[in-house]
Amino acid sequence: MRRIAVVGAGQAGAQLALGLQAHGYDVTLVTDRDPDAIRRGPVMSSQCMFDTALQSERALGLHHWEDQAPNISGIALSLIGPHGTPGISWQAPLEGPAHSVDQRVKCAAWIEQFADGGRGEVVLHEAGVDDLEWYARTHDLVVVSTGKGELSRLFPRNPELSPYDRPRRALALTYVRGTAPREAESAVHYRLIPGVGEYFSFPALTTTGPCDIMVFECVPGGPMDCWDDIRTPQEHLTRSLEILHRFFPDAYERYRDAQLTDPGGVLRGRLTPTVRHPVARLASGRRVLGMADAVVLNDPITGQGSNNAAQAATHYLDSVLRHGAAEFTPQWMQRTFDNFWRGWAQWAVGWTNSLLSELSPHHRALLTAAAEIPSVASALATGFDDPRTLYRWWFEEAEAHRFLAEKRTQHAARFDGRELRRALGQYATGVTVVTARAPDGRNVGMTANSFTSVSLDPPLVLWCPGKNSPSLPDFTDASHFAVHVLAADQHHLSRQFATPADDKFRGIPTTPGIAGTPLLDGAVARFQCRTVQRLDAGDHLIFLGEVEQYEADGGTPLVFHSGYYHVATKHPDL
Repeated sequence: MRRIAVVGAGQAGAQLALGLQAHGYDVTLVTDRDPDAIRRGPVMSSQCMFDTALQSERALGLHHWEDQAPNISGIALSLIGPHGTPGISWQAPLEGPAHSVDQRVKCAAWIEQFADGGRGEVVLHEAGVDDLEWYARTHDLVVVSTGKGELSRLFPRNPELSPYDRPRRALALTYVRGTAPREAESAVHYRLIPGVGEYFSFPALTTTGPCDIMVFECVPGGPMDCWDDIRTPQEHLTRSLEILHRFFPDAYERYRDAQLTDPGGVLRGRLTPTVRHPVARLASGRRVLGMADAVVLNDPITGQGSNNAAQAATHYLDSVLRHGAAEFTPQWMQRTFDNFWRGWAQWAVGWTNSLLSELSPHHRALLTAAAEIPSVASALATGFDDPRTLYRWWFEEAEAHRFLAEKRTQHAARFDGRELRRALGQYATGVTVVTARAPDGRNVGMTANSFTSVSLDPPLVLWCPGKNSPSLPDFTDASHFAVHVLAADQHHLSRQFATPADDKFRGIPTTPGIAGTPLLDGAVARFQCRTVQRLDAGDHLIFLGEVEQYEADGGTPLVFHSGYYHVATKHPDL
């Protein structure tokens, strides 16, 4: 049985340990505090987790607070003007509700669940570098999932991915109860004062029951950066209300009678957003793998910390399971991190860092348009849940203008685009990756579920890429394409080819097919086709291809329905 040590029992560490335990691994979970100490201690974060990240908990049967945690149904944003009044305000629903469960509640329960799991052990002590040497000597793999102390310094800062060398905000969290009822649906209400800071609030579940969390993001040296003289939790609450009264008077009235949930319900600090190299070499020469905050430390301004942690645990678990009995080499460790970075973290980090700088003109244009066009507000709200969806229009000025023009056109149309997409999503499909070789020799690929058989004689199939797909010109210029019908265990390929990247094939073995088209292994079926026609179809193109060669090894296919991956099973009545 393979032995894996996970150092750190926060969102990422505990989730990974429980996932490995469920799959039969012998796991050592190292934590510096027992569950009771965690529950009695200070809060650790604001941990607003959106639906995509919650799905990773649900997949492991770990989200035990569905009926207790208040639903957070949307995102509300106000851009505050110079006189303290909202200059721009909008609200948009989330695709699925978010939840904020105090990590003192969640992580304590998860450690107890792990201890009761009957396989592996919980080790209580604050691990140092010398301890890592012992774990590396006695385990097949060591994953460091804590950004505390000397362990985080094991992983060198990556200057190419870390644009900041000092904190961009002074942070303060305040957990309160006794607030006035909300006037509308529960949402993350996000208020920005350019040059001063941000304040956001949302309902949560803490150790004493339902509460509200107040998050202050204060520009260093600015008027909201006024926490250094605070000594007690009560002083912290008083200062929180003073800031609300001065800068966010529309929010103050609701909180004026608020009380702390408990003495541990406050947190202050400053952090420098940092991405580190993920593989550390110990003095013995052995290597350990960093995860979550240990190697990707994000400012909380976009609420991505816990979501990143859950996604990291999911990517790492998937990588371990797919690696089977092979040795955990430094190359595998780097590849595991790279897949997480390319598949998720780069977008969360890029979006977060963009809000830590002065808003650019196209960012202001997007935030302003959201107040007029619900679909723009909806797209921004979706970005909190899945930052990948913000690419490219949030990051590139030209794409922002194109995106806004497209949304204005849709706004004048007869259907709500989001509702129409949701209705169309009720049609379950398989999942394919379509590949081609560009005229300059580059391999290109994208995930598509628009694949359809058209004719047996001649053998024709079609698929429909969007006109805004970055690689569309390459597919248009290629003479051939290959359609890979993914197997149930190839969901990582679906995510990898659905995420923009300079080289989507990195780490994926291929063999050349007809006209050099890159072919992937492991698909349940594969069709090599010559493009015979392209048809204009609204915001998509229809590629019609004649099948020149095919293989159908069979197996269980990956299924996509209503925004989620599924596995096909035989109908119980048939």
